[in-house]
Amino acid sequence: MWQTIAVAFSMFSHIPMPRVDWSARNLRYSMCAFPLVGVVIGAICILWGYFWMHLSPAGGLLPAAGFVLLPLVVTGGIHWDGFCDTADALASHAPRSKKLAILKDPHTGAFAVLALVGCLLLQFAACTALPLAVPVLFQLGLGFVWSRRLSGLAVASFPCAKDSGLLHTFACAADKRRVRAVLLALALVCNGAVLLVEWRRALLLTGCAWGTFAYYRHMSRTKFGGITGDLAGWFLQVCETVLLTALAAGCLLFGKGGAPWF
Repeated sequence: MWQTIAVAFSMFSHIPMPRVDWSARNLRYSMCAFPLVGVVIGAICILWGYFWMHLSPAGGLLPAAGFVLLPLVVTGGIHWDGFCDTADALASHAPRSKKLAILKDPHTGAFAVLALVGCLLLQFAACTALPLAVPVLFQLGLGFVWSRRLSGLAVASFPCAKDSGLLHTFACAADKRRVRAVLLALALVCNGAVLLVEWRRALLLTGCAWGTFAYYRHMSRTKFGGITGDLAGWFLQVCETVLLTALAAGCLLFGKGGAPWF
């Protein structure tokens, strides 16, 4: 079990891990451990927000900067790399084979830079609008788990666009039926947790998360013929941006409060 977790953290974070064998056995359930990276990121962001909650309850630029940069520090920007490659491929409007070739191009195009800056600005703007309250911080932290749960579910459910690459390796090694069962069970836990905090924001977050997931499935199949590691990174960053924006909108619409136990 710990080796499976170590593989997930070694691949999807910059947290030092002991060396383990990337065998088929250790990769089989690595997608189940992927959301644990989100647990770590979420916990760090909650602690960051809790620290600032006593200094600036209304939020501000410094807390917002932390919410954007701390996940980048933990992951090393691995998902942003895929986001940029996918942005270039989508902007090309080229045939499917050309899009897949662009994903492998090491150069960063203008559209990737524009998409990256725009997405980071949107995340930052959403975070500046977040009031620093325990219910809001809890839902913020769960968003990082949510995005990785859906990303892992896609690996176990969607077709691969190529018969090579890291994502193809993870997908082929996975026990897809059991991985799907675990991640769907985690979905019930996440949905229940956000509902217990504040049900109106929870419904908004749930709808946005699954809507982004549905678009990811449609886009990957129609434009690329399936998913790749780059597309997985694109989805994760888009999903987190959508969830941050939805949470900020939910706070504006429904307030920052939560259930009595919060």
